[in-house]
Amino acid sequence: MTLRSRLTRAAAAAATTALLLSGCVAGEGSAVAEPAADNEAGWSSDTLNIDYATYNPLSLIIKDQGWLEAELGDDVTVNWVQSAGSNKANEALRAGAVDVGSTAGSAALLAKSNGSPIQTIDIYSQPNWAAILVPSGSAISEVSELAGKSIAATKGTDPYFFLLQSLEEAGLSLADVDVQNLQHADGKAALESGTVDAWAGLDPLLSTSVAVAGSKIIYDNIEFNSYGFLNATDDFIQNHPDLAQLVVDAYEKARGWAIDKPDETAAILAEVAGIDVAIATAQLTDRTNFDLDPAPGAAQRDVLAIIGPIFVDSGDVPSQELIDDALDNLFEPSFAENSDPTAVG
Repeated sequence: MTLRSRLTRAAAAAATTALLLSGCVAGEGSAVAEPAADNEAGWSSDTLNIDYATYNPLSLIIKDQGWLEAELGDDVTVNWVQSAGSNKANEALRAGAVDVGSTAGSAALLAKSNGSPIQTIDIYSQPNWAAILVPSGSAISEVSELAGKSIAATKGTDPYFFLLQSLEEAGLSLADVDVQNLQHADGKAALESGTVDAWAGLDPLLSTSVAVAGSKIIYDNIEFNSYGFLNATDDFIQNHPDLAQLVVDAYEKARGWAIDKPDETAAILAEVAGIDVAIATAQLTDRTNFDLDPAPGAAQRDVLAIIGPIFVDSGDVPSQELIDDALDNLFEPSFAENSDPTAVG
């Protein structure tokens, strides 16, 4: 697809969205501006700052294949920034260090509820990426037995919210346990060294700990995991919709690539994460679903509506009103709805 065609499609999508805005919930299909040409090639910016993460395999494919660089050429510099967790991606988005960042849905809702200027432009996966583990040889076999125990978890990420839901289901609260706020890799190390009694872990570190260290999963529930959200700053969406559309087009090309080439996808994940390819394969085939509607909407809102009140109860968000407002303004589905994987590469 030519540059002129891409820009025309982006502008048309924005115009269509604007016409529909009067009938849309604020934020869900909100209008985006037509891109302003800031360089000779017609792109609205000469820089694209985007993250990649081992919990987001599609980002690894796009980076590995170089599709964005090939499409943008010398006119736009692509800066890749690694996110160690959803909390780090949210920090980078809020600081303007990245234009596009990948998080869990729960983390995106938390950030939006607390005032972060972001919207979700694509759903990259439905993962079963979080679970609660105990060290090899531990006598703990149920969540209810964690009362009075120390648990490693990374606040602001899906495993942390998975822990909150799991404790609530087991009749426990945060006051009943000692949560150690450690980044994912540090939580894994703490579990395996016996520094903590349990870990709310995240793939691929989770699967690696099970395979290599013999750690045991005591609770696993895909319904307590939120989707993989690709988020962009409000400024990026409003002022650079041509680049936002290109990113989503690349993600949709990567989705098809991951589904069609599972072995190659596992090899890329294994290399970046520094894990055995068999572990990467297990994560992708057993714990990750790429075959889904990429446009954020009702399915994701239903999950977040359950998680939201837990944020309020735990003190992570001051009020339910902020949760409700965030849910009404978090999704921007027009880019995914108008995506064209053939426009990239």
